[in-house]
Amino acid sequence: MEPSRNPLLPVLLAAACWPGAAALASDEQPALSKTTVETGLARAPEQEAVVFEHADLAFRVDPARQRIDGDATLTFRATRPLQRLVVDLDRNYTIASVEVDGQALPASAWSNPEGRMTVALPSALAAGDAARLRVVYGGKPHVATRAPWDGGFVWATAPTGEPWVASAMQGEGCDLLWPCIDHPMGEPLLVDQAITVPAPLVAASNGVAQGMEERDGWRTYRWRARSPDTYAIAINVGPYELLSADYESRYGNTIPLRFWYLKGNEEKARGLFAEFPKLLDFFEGTIGPYPFADEKMGVVETPHLGMEHQTINAYGNGYKPTEFGYDWLLNHEFAHEWFGNQLTNDDWDHMWLHEGFGSYMQPLYLQWLHGDREYEAWLLDQRRTLANDEPLVSGHSMTGEAVYSDETGPGLDIYYKGSLLLHSLRALIGDDAFFDATRQLVYGRTDPEPGNFEPRYGTTADFIEAVKAATGKDYRWFFDVYVFSAELPELVATRDATGLSLQWKAPGGKPFPMPVQVRVDGHDIDVPMTGGRGRVEMKPHALYTIDPHSRVLRAEPRFETWQEWKAAQGT
Repeated sequence: MEPSRNPLLPVLLAAACWPGAAALASDEQPALSKTTVETGLARAPEQEAVVFEHADLAFRVDPARQRIDGDATLTFRATRPLQRLVVDLDRNYTIASVEVDGQALPASAWSNPEGRMTVALPSALAAGDAARLRVVYGGKPHVATRAPWDGGFVWATAPTGEPWVASAMQGEGCDLLWPCIDHPMGEPLLVDQAITVPAPLVAASNGVAQGMEERDGWRTYRWRARSPDTYAIAINVGPYELLSADYESRYGNTIPLRFWYLKGNEEKARGLFAEFPKLLDFFEGTIGPYPFADEKMGVVETPHLGMEHQTINAYGNGYKPTEFGYDWLLNHEFAHEWFGNQLTNDDWDHMWLHEGFGSYMQPLYLQWLHGDREYEAWLLDQRRTLANDEPLVSGHSMTGEAVYSDETGPGLDIYYKGSLLLHSLRALIGDDAFFDATRQLVYGRTDPEPGNFEPRYGTTADFIEAVKAATGKDYRWFFDVYVFSAELPELVATRDATGLSLQWKAPGGKPFPMPVQVRVDGHDIDVPMTGGRGRVEMKPHALYTIDPHSRVLRAEPRFETWQEWKAAQGT
């Protein structure tokens, strides 16, 4: 998900919809259960005991009634004996029928009181056995009040008057749309979708197009995707037109490029589409192969700001030109194809791996495009936002809502503190080790090529081990301070007649031997800071600057003073 505001390109939340698009007001909707609101709750034992092999999903989207009808057949393979299956589905849908392996079940065999649906199996599954659960349901899906930060559907009208519909489910999870395992580790291995919409509307979605059929004034678009993130299954319906091209990758494969844009926006769309090859060149050259090259690099114009829906990233940034010469939102959401879709955290507690890396890619891209000045400018504006109230990783399981909230979790710090600590880590260990560790985290290997990796789960511990493998040194102390502590380390500088003494004061007295540079009368001096202490000898009237290249993330009261002033101004 993109941050609720980008520091260099502020986004007015009230104007998140495309200019000229009218969001359709919905009737007062029923409240979601606590189970449905919370995404990432601990899985039921039955959910942990299955491999989710296939989701065959059919949706009929009726914009006139703001209604969907769903038909989901889910294939699970048991890893231990099971008496029942458990899936998550918003209880506000009406369930028409439930089947297991083609056998209709009586209403007494299933229940869904709080959005966690339990289905008693007609006969027990042994370890290794598979079952197909079919759920037919329908109703008015939950409407997002502030998409994409509040999950749900957006029913809108395109500037040319046709219906324009989108889903954005990250905040509350996949159970707002389909019966799923609403947890990061609930990814199905394969997903087929059939999305039926009024003709001549277009439905763009995840993966590879499998064809379109039109009958009785309705069109059905078919899509197939492998291992999508649980919240990545996306509904995008509108009067779309399509830009297509192919990208010849440095790895020798061809990647389809697809952009579904609103009718009437072709000129602006072509300008954005021209950025696609540049992004691929940067990401493949810097991180590694595009993970879904056999499907597509897909983007679709949406009536909300954006979301990292696998191979069909949502884009609603309005084609805004900037002095930086690129679209930050397109870059951020595309970054999640690596950090979120290829690499998925195994718990929301490690969400900084998605958002921190995703946010670091914008300054890193600017460094590649224009050089160090834009890179440092972007990082400086990220630095201004830090709260440092909660650690990036708590050490226990967290829900998505808790992590993204400033009151219960790190909030925006998962974006910007995550980005800035990656900047400091890169400066500390060097580019070769940094990008090797990143590739190890993302692909499970440092030599990825198309065909030799699969989507994977990861944690902060995995990244720590990847850094150790890349450097031959244990940098746990770095992560103990920046990731597992809320406060930033403070560098205490004391000048005397013959020089400058430096000492790190890290939260909780933790070890922090972070080297620093000091510029003395124009000359940069490396200070090792063994044991967290160091000294620079210099003349009495010498001018000095600590950390002249802004490599080290540390406590600096000037930022807190500015934040307090801004808060007092109400801005």
